[in-house]
Amino acid sequence: MRISTPPLSATQEQPTRVRWRIFAVLFFLLAVNLMDRITISIGIPYIKEEFHLSPTMQGLILSSFFWSYALLQIPGGWALDRFGPRKVLTTSTVLWGASQIGLALATGGLSLIFARIALGVAETPVSPSGAKMSSTWLARAERGRGASIMDCGSPLGVAVGGLIIAYLIDLLDSWRLAFVVAGVFSMSLALLAWFKLRDKPTEDKRVNAAELALIQADDEAARNNEEEAPCKGMGIDTRSLVSIMFGRATWAMIYFGLLTWGPSYLAQARGFDLKAIGNATFIIFMMGALGSLSAGFLVDFLVKRGMRHGLAVKSLIAISGLVTLTIFLLLPGISDPISAVMMLSVASFFLTGGGGIYWSLPALLAHKSRVGLVGGTMNMAGSVGGILVPIVVGLILQATNSFTGVLTFFTVCSGLYVLGTLVIRFHKPGVPDALDQAPAR
Repeated sequence: MRISTPPLSATQEQPTRVRWRIFAVLFFLLAVNLMDRITISIGIPYIKEEFHLSPTMQGLILSSFFWSYALLQIPGGWALDRFGPRKVLTTSTVLWGASQIGLALATGGLSLIFARIALGVAETPVSPSGAKMSSTWLARAERGRGASIMDCGSPLGVAVGGLIIAYLIDLLDSWRLAFVVAGVFSMSLALLAWFKLRDKPTEDKRVNAAELALIQADDEAARNNEEEAPCKGMGIDTRSLVSIMFGRATWAMIYFGLLTWGPSYLAQARGFDLKAIGNATFIIFMMGALGSLSAGFLVDFLVKRGMRHGLAVKSLIAISGLVTLTIFLLLPGISDPISAVMMLSVASFFLTGGGGIYWSLPALLAHKSRVGLVGGTMNMAGSVGGILVPIVVGLILQATNSFTGVLTFFTVCSGLYVLGTLVIRFHKPGVPDALDQAPAR
């Protein structure tokens, strides 16, 4: 059903835009979050020489972040529902900055693994916080944009962070000092989270009555039905939850494969030096940020023009997966390094666009009291993909000493990502008007 708001009269005040400032802060936090996550991937070609690490051990180190990150996603989502994003994110920024400094103090492979596990614990609630804040700060018609605004912070953080870390390592002539600088900066963001974030619009004095009315302008009948309906279990259709988890896990195999092993691919398969790796990483993931932002706005535009919400989401995700699949099929035959980077940039644009749309799903499909939990569950599934892919890639490299098999593996994951997404059912428990219906004209 199309969501509409009554026009403002000449005497009514214009709504403030605090909700978008909130999402700008979330965007920045996620960007720095991913900057810290990419440091080990940028540094690993040099760290492996210092610690004499095999490809399998490198895979374990790159994977270890996701061991704790995946395990704590559901508790992290529960904590967001129970304590609110403001308190949880403030604590998280301090802990993940400290964990980043811990990486700089590592003395070998095992201590790197322990520090990465600690980083995974600290960063657990960051991504699900976007889904939680979307359910309280944005009207349903704005949630596609909200999800993409925050989610594009992920590839942007990788792009800018990869460039910054590469140049810091080169400037300071030490990966350890570069990691310490990143950690101290992250810890300082606790002040930003505490002073700028609020869990609900009613808690923020900057929000005027007009903006509050706009945020709460969902269809009254659907909203009232949701509030009156009892919430059982996860508060989402079981088939949809399983489909979301499968689609997210296979998407994550590709995305985190590029994030963790991408710099090594550029160094080993394409012959790039440290600065070239930083520059290429910047271009690839900057295109991902643009793709994520574009996809969310496109979903909202298509729905506003009359397309069914479910059809808009599924179509764009399917396109993102098919384009990614095609590029990984073609990439082994590309000999020019610059052309390879350009193709990876196109893949990143479409892949990250589909991933950004995913973060609108918990707020769209789950009961409001379970959005944080469903977001955490979805991110847990993605984290399982993050656990597996660095190890699988390491084993493939150890067995073949070539990235050709790795690219074939990513091609298969692209197809599974599309198939998993297409069976999501757009129905929200307690709301009789399914989101898969066409908007009212």
